[in-house]
Parts: sequence; structure tokens; C-alpha cells
Amino acid sequence: MKKILVTGGAGFIGGNFVQYMVEKYPQYEIFNLDALTYAGDLTKHYAIENKENYHFLKADITNQETINFIFKRKQFDYVVHFAAESHVDRSIANPQVFVTTNVLGTQNLVEAAKRTNVKKFIHISTDEVYGELDFNPTTFFTENTPLQPNSPYSASKASSDLIVRAYHETYQFPAIITRCSNNYGPYQFPEKLIPLTISNILKNKKIPVYGNGQNVRDWLHVYDHCAAIDLLLHEGKAGEIYNIGGHNECTNLEVIQKILQYFGKSEDLIEFVPDRLGHDKRYAIDPKKIEQLGWCPTFTFDTGLTQTIQWYVENWGWLEGVESIKK
Repeated sequence: MKKILVTGGAGFIGGNFVQYMVEKYPQYEIFNLDALTYAGDLTKHYAIENKENYHFLKADITNQETINFIFKRKQFDYVVHFAAESHVDRSIANPQVFVTTNVLGTQNLVEAAKRTNVKKFIHISTDEVYGELDFNPTTFFTENTPLQPNSPYSASKASSDLIVRAYHETYQFPAIITRCSNNYGPYQFPEKLIPLTISNILKNKKIPVYGNGQNVRDWLHVYDHCAAIDLLLHEGKAGEIYNIGGHNECTNLEVIQKILQYFGKSEDLIEFVPDRLGHDKRYAIDPKKIEQLGWCPTFTFDTGLTQTIQWYVENWGWLEGVESIKK
């Protein structure tokens, strides 16, 4: 039975991936390692927590001794590394936490994985490491785009990418790096744009919009992201980088307007606020490389957004529960 470690499996993307793998591959043992920081939540795993192929490990990836002990004891076959501090606003306020978790934590993991002969290590990164694009709709990030991060968060992720790459080049460490566009879907912590907007609408509160709201993002449904990582886990080539995008570009303002329209609410709820420091204009991904392996997104943004809104409405209790710790 293959042993797969998923770091950050109590978070948003990692949590969805854990559920996806536990359900799809009962013949694999899935280990969810998470420190349970503010954005970590295990209630999402009630449906799988008693399954024989699911295991939870509470640990902090920045604790080198603990990580080495776990890897030596469990002898994982594969690692999918999601665990990270990921909120740009928080990185601007406290960069050191992001460097500690995203850079040093990643180094601890790749070193432990190297020592225990892990067969494949998938490092989940972000399109934000590429910096920003202009508003020309024909320009996209490719796997060869230079890294030019503009926030402490994206700089910490770019740094972790380079550590993983260096381990491959120096030690022939079997690593793959993925860089995805903005994810959305069930169980996203409500500090991010879509769940925050839904929550504020349901409470009839103002929806903050940075600047003029014209910053563009490419949106990828988390279920499509999980399917892409599944493919790379089985067919991805070590040493390669794969961009994963949803072909769904929208301005932040357009996203909020779509959600308001769903609820039949007035745009009077929109409140423009001073722009974020170093706010990137546009992200857009060219995912041709992974599409050549047979993956493509199944959700259009309108279909995925409707599904996501309905999920939050139906799971209002979960949203209220995690919001109580949002500080």
C-alpha cells in the first residue's frame, strides 16, 4: 500500500485534496500533516476521519526534529506539499512568519524526504511568484517566465521553489513544482475574496474592494486543481514545473458583481478601500504543458462560482465557525 503524505491537509486546497485522494484511492494510505494554525480546520474531514486509509498527524513543518522523526518512522512513498502561509495581507503585516514557514519549513521537508528516499515530492506553489502581467489579454505566464515576486508572500514561495529546484539539480531529488492560479471552492477560509464576499452579503455588510477593483486574476476551481495534482502524482516528470490555470480571467470587481447578482443584492454594498501595497495588476496562466498530459479544467467560472456559493449557503454553520477565529 502506497503511503502519501499531504502537508497542510487541514487547509483549503490541501483539505480538498486529502478528501479527493481518500475517496478515490482506498488502496493508498493518506497521511494529513498539519499544524492547525488559524486557517487549519479538521471539521471538514468528519466524513473521512474514520476511514482506514486516512491518518492525521499534528506537526509543524518548521520543527526539523519532529519532521525527521515522522519521515523516518512512516517511510512515505510520496509527498504533496501544500503547507504554507498564503494570505498576502498577512505577509505585508508580518513577513517573518512567511519566511519561517514557507522557506525553512519547505527545506525541512525536502531534506527529510531526501534522507528517506521519497519517490516523488510535489511542491505546490503559486502564479504569484512570476510577479505581474500587464492588461494585454494575449500575455500569459509560462513555466519559463522569470520569477519576479512582489509581495513578502510570493517572495517566500519563490524562495521555496528555488530550494526544491536546487535539491533536484544537486541531489537528483525527485521533485515536481506546480504553480496554480487563484483557487476557489468549498472550505476556503473567509479572508479570501470569494468566501469573504459571500459572508458579507449574507450578513448585509459592506464588501471591501482594493483600489478600483480592476486587478485581474485567473480562477481555478479547487476540484480541478486536485485532479491536476493527482495526474502529476502518477504521470508528472521529476524536475519539471507545471502551471495549472483555469482559463477564467476576471477583475476582482467582476467577481463581486457576479456574487451580488446571484443573491439579487445591490452594488451599494461595495466599498472601495485604499489599494493593497504592491498590488499586482494581473495574473494569467498558460497551462498547455499539463494539458498535454491530458488534464483540462472542467468548471467554467460561472458554473464553479454558482456551485461554490451554494455550498457556502448550505454550510453556513461551518463558515460561522471558522469566522469566529478570524482575527
